[in-house]
Amino acid sequence: MKKLLATMSIISLLVGCKQAEKNKQKEVQVVENKEVKKDVPFVWEAANVYFLLTDRFNNGNPENNTNFERTEETGVLRGFEGGDIQGITQKIEDGYFTDLGINAIWFTPVVEQIHGATNEGTGNTYGYHGYWAKDWTAIDPNFGTRKDLEKLVKSAHAKGIRVLLDVVLNHTGPVTEKDPVWPDDWVRTNPTCEFTTYENTTACTLVDNLPDILTESDEPVELPDALLAKWKKEGRLSQELDELQLFFERTGYPRAPRFYIIKWLTDYINDFGVDGFRVDTVKHVNENAWAELRKEADYAFETWKKKHKDQILDDNTFYMVGEVYNYGISSGREFNFGDKKVDFFNHGFKSLINFELKTDALKDYETIFKKYSRLLHTKLKDKSVMNYLTSHDDGSPFDKERKKPYRAANVLLLTPGASQVYYGDETSRNLVIEGAEGDATLRSFMNWEELDSVPEIQKIHKHWQKLGQFRRNHPAVGAGKHKRLAKSPYVFSRTYAQGDFKDKVVIGLDLPKGKKSLWVKGFFGDGTKLYDTYSETEVTVNKGKVILENDFDIALLELVE
Repeated sequence: MKKLLATMSIISLLVGCKQAEKNKQKEVQVVENKEVKKDVPFVWEAANVYFLLTDRFNNGNPENNTNFERTEETGVLRGFEGGDIQGITQKIEDGYFTDLGINAIWFTPVVEQIHGATNEGTGNTYGYHGYWAKDWTAIDPNFGTRKDLEKLVKSAHAKGIRVLLDVVLNHTGPVTEKDPVWPDDWVRTNPTCEFTTYENTTACTLVDNLPDILTESDEPVELPDALLAKWKKEGRLSQELDELQLFFERTGYPRAPRFYIIKWLTDYINDFGVDGFRVDTVKHVNENAWAELRKEADYAFETWKKKHKDQILDDNTFYMVGEVYNYGISSGREFNFGDKKVDFFNHGFKSLINFELKTDALKDYETIFKKYSRLLHTKLKDKSVMNYLTSHDDGSPFDKERKKPYRAANVLLLTPGASQVYYGDETSRNLVIEGAEGDATLRSFMNWEELDSVPEIQKIHKHWQKLGQFRRNHPAVGAGKHKRLAKSPYVFSRTYAQGDFKDKVVIGLDLPKGKKSLWVKGFFGDGTKLYDTYSETEVTVNKGKVILENDFDIALLELVE
C-alpha cells in the first residue's frame, strides 16, 4: 500500500510539474501576444509612430537639467524642463511603448542648441524644442550624451522599435548675445518668407531672427571661426576636420553649406544605426537638397549595416518622412507653391506628414477610411503619408479640449497610412495651459501623475493600448486595402499582402451595447474561428456573421492561429 501511495504521489508530482510548465508556456504566450506577434513584418506605410518632445517627456537624469548658464526666467513653457534621452530609454525598457503598440519613435532634435535665450514678445525662450541648432556635431548636454543616444537606439531595437531622428537643414538657431550669427556666405538674415511663391518660401527666413542656410548655393565656404574655436576647446578639432576631408573626397561635393550639414546629420546613422529621419521645414529648402540628403543617408545606413550585421532588424531601406507644412493627402504627389508644383516624393521622401486628417476627422468613419485607402493605392501607390491629429506646432488640433479621446484613437489608429501619436494623445494631456502663448500650450510635460492616479485617464489609455497593439500586429490596418462589409452596424475589412505574408482583419465601430451581430460574409467563411482582441473573445463565423455579447462599441477581429 505504501508503495502504491508513493507511486501515486510521484505521478501527481509529475502531472503537477507538466501542468505548471504548460501554464508557464501560456503565460509566455500571453506576454508575447501583448508585445509583438511573431513573423509580422515591419512596414513603414503602416507604422505606429510615437512623437515626443525630448525635453517634455520623461526626466531620466535630473543632473543634466541646467547647462550653459541657461538660468534666465522664461515665458510659460518656454524653458528647459528636464526631459532627456535617458528618460525616453527608461520608458522603452519599461515597455511603455510596446504596451501602446508603438513600433517607431520620433523625438525632437537632440543636437546642441543655442546657449542664450530669445525674446520675441512671449518672454524669454530657450531652445528646449531642439530646432535651434548651434552645433550639429554635438549632443546638447541638456538632452544627454552620445552614449545615451547609443543606448536608446539599442534598447529600442531590442524591442522591435525603430528610431526616427528629427533633422533640420533649413536654418541655424537665432542670434543671441551668446550665439553669434553664422557668416554671410552660410546664411541669409532677410527677407522674411511671404509663402506666396516658390522663391519667397525657400530663399528667405521663416521668421525674424532665424538665419536661413543658403541651401541653394554650390559655392564653397570655410567653417565659421566660432565653430572651429569651439571644436578646438573641446579637443576634437582635428578629428572633425579629418572626417570632413574624407567626406568631401569620397563624394566630390563642393564644400557648400548644405553638404557640411548633410555630412553632420548622416553621421548619426553611421554611428548609431538610426532607422530614419523626420525632416523639418521641407518646403523651405530647394528639393534637390533632400535627394542629396537621402543619397548620403542610404550610404550611411548600408555602411552601418555592413559593420553591424548582427544588429540588422530587417531589409527595410532608410526611411525619410517630410514636414511639408500644410501638405494634405488630397494633393497627391505634388505640393503647390502658387507659381510652381514640386513632387517631394521624387526627391528622397517615402512619406509626407498629412495635415488633412485633423479636419477629415470630423467626417464619418467610412468617408475617411474609403478616401485614404483609395488615394494611397492610386495617386500615392508605393508612397505613404503620416497622419496626425495633434502636433507640437499645429495650433488647431482635432479635439484640443480632449473631449473625444476615444473617437481620436479610432480615427488616428484605424485610418489607412502611418499614424503619429503625439505624446499625451493617449492620456488626454492638457493642451490648454493658462499663461502659455502660441504653440507652447501644446508642449506641457507628459502627465504621468494623471496616468497613475485618474481612473478615466487609465481607461482612455487602455483603449489606445488595445487599438495600438492591434494596429502593430496587423499591417493590414495601415497599409491594407479597405472595404466596407456592412453599414449598420458598421463593419469593414482590411487586407494586405507582401510576398508570402498575408494579413486580413475585420473591424466593427459604433456597435450597440449587449448582443451584436457583425456581418463578415464574403470575407471570412462559415466555420472560421476569429478572436476579438478588444473583448478578448473567441467566436466562430456562422451564416456569414459572428455574434458578440459585451458592452464595447468596437470589435477588432483577427484569425485564430
